[in-house]
Amino acid sequence: MAGHSQFKNIMHRKGRQDAVRSKMFSKLAREITVAAKTGMPDPTMNPRLRLAIQNAKAQSMPKDNIDRAIKKAAGGDAENYDEVRYEGYGPGGVAVIVEALSDNRNRTASNVRSIFTKAGGALGETGSVSFSFDHVGEIVYKASAGTPDAVMEAAIEAGADDVISDEESHTIICGFESIGEVSKALEATLGEAETVKAIWKPQNTVPVDEEKAQSLMKLIDSLEDDDDVQNVYSNFEVSDEIMAKLSA
Repeated sequence: MAGHSQFKNIMHRKGRQDAVRSKMFSKLAREITVAAKTGMPDPTMNPRLRLAIQNAKAQSMPKDNIDRAIKKAAGGDAENYDEVRYEGYGPGGVAVIVEALSDNRNRTASNVRSIFTKAGGALGETGSVSFSFDHVGEIVYKASAGTPDAVMEAAIEAGADDVISDEESHTIICGFESIGEVSKALEATLGEAETVKAIWKPQNTVPVDEEKAQSLMKLIDSLEDDDDVQNVYSNFEVSDEIMAKLSA
């Protein structure tokens, strides 16, 4: 597992569910508003909005919250958000990509740079680390969607590139440009996915020790706590032994 997913699991185990849920709803609402504002407010005519709503529902976001976010965009009173990507290095030279939706680029850049610096990392230029990641589509289903073989077969038929199955879920990887096409084909076979989104997938992972893992998790925690930050990706990897210690 890459560092981002591991961090999410540990964070939930430490009892931060309520705070995380509130923050998550806020970020999901922002994505829905931006999607509705940049395209049609009708999800049947706007693929990005359709995916944003689908992902919000998968996280049990109330329908009222979803409708309010769409109406905010349709009413013309929504803030203008810029999509910004920051790239840098965390402790141990681990690569980190940060995606944000900002209504004030100076504030967001200053906050992100400060978080990197305090964690012993450094913010770099755009493109400084993304070359070591692949921008791909990630479609996630619960394990109950089917057996690994059945999901693999459906994924191949849909034109996906890879499938990773475990006890909890099936993660299907496809080309960034074909997210909509592949997810639609999979929905016809497996039903609606839990999440459908574009991610930055590391080409290779960097093993880190316990001390570096703790520092990196604090860095990602701080970044994800920032209101403007939508997603954080990294290429670090933690051994099962260290994971067990950090989870204790």
